[in-house]
Amino acid sequence: QVQLVESGGGLVQAGGSLRLSCAASGRTFSRYAMGWFRQAPGKEREFVAVISWSGSSTSYADSVKGRFTVSADNTKNMVYLQMNSLKPEDTAVYFCAAKPSIDPSRWYSRASEYGYWGQGTQVTVSS
Repeated sequence: QVQLVESGGGLVQAGGSLRLSCAASGRTFSRYAMGWFRQAPGKEREFVAVISWSGSSTSYADSVKGRFTVSADNTKNMVYLQMNSLKPEDTAVYFCAAKPSIDPSRWYSRASEYGYWGQGTQVTVSS
């Protein structure tokens, strides 16, 4: 079992920044691909970013590319999502998710591929 706890959400003005953190506990964290997803009211959960367990590969949704950066510190069992130049359309509940992965460079962008989820943290961007 892997337990995930997100933090760092809040209210920010458009153009501002937030850094989300995801603390993982349980099994060997370093063998998990870690993804960030978000869900706005009335919308489906969507992919935001992902990092392979080795940290060698990352991928981003087109809507956040160039503004968001995903990183991981396996020594601390932490994953981060640095969000810059925030827009009102980034408003959502943000979730981190974990998937066991053998391939150190592979990443996954479909929510259905992930078996472990945090409770989410609210990000609200005002215009």
